[in-house]
Amino acid sequence: MSCGCDSSLDALRERQRGTLRIVLVINAVMFIVIVVAAIYAKSSALLSDSLDNLGDAFTYGLSIYAVSRGNAAKARVALFKGGLIFLAAFAVAVQIVFKILTPSVPVFEMMGVFSLLGFAANSLCLYLLWRHRHEDVNMSSVWECSRNDIASNLSVFVAAGAVWLTGTGWPDIAVASCLVLLLMRSAIRVVASARAELAAAT
Repeated sequence: MSCGCDSSLDALRERQRGTLRIVLVINAVMFIVIVVAAIYAKSSALLSDSLDNLGDAFTYGLSIYAVSRGNAAKARVALFKGGLIFLAAFAVAVQIVFKILTPSVPVFEMMGVFSLLGFAANSLCLYLLWRHRHEDVNMSSVWECSRNDIASNLSVFVAAGAVWLTGTGWPDIAVASCLVLLLMRSAIRVVASARAELAAAT
């Protein structure tokens, strides 16, 4: 009987690893593509999007490590993921301050095109992670990151339209500020979940 349980658990872990490897590659590639576009477009919102992809790539790498670990180890990894999300929020906040001090109008065409490209890539990741979202704290925190990406992509697309309509960079700054709040909220939720899991494991 125990052999059957072990076999099922191994199969579950292998499925989780396979999914995480795919979404890691997608996010690593999208980080490179979007960060170049963000620098060219001078967009804080698009930069936030790219840093989100970078943070997710690290998160997925850590999650692969955590798949075969116990609940306490998974909770510690989730705690570290929360810290990474906080770090991404801080980096975007610094960029926002810089943009306020040195105003510029971002290239809205680049913002629109690459936000849609990111949306397509992250929709694929969300679809792949859907079945794993309730399996454990490790996978649920990964799901949380992926869901944030969709909101981020759509927000950047809206910002691109607003920049086009107004001819100013303020919509870009406003959306980037909202994304900082979203990242902070997500980080708090991931950290709280991880802490609760750690408390239960000890």
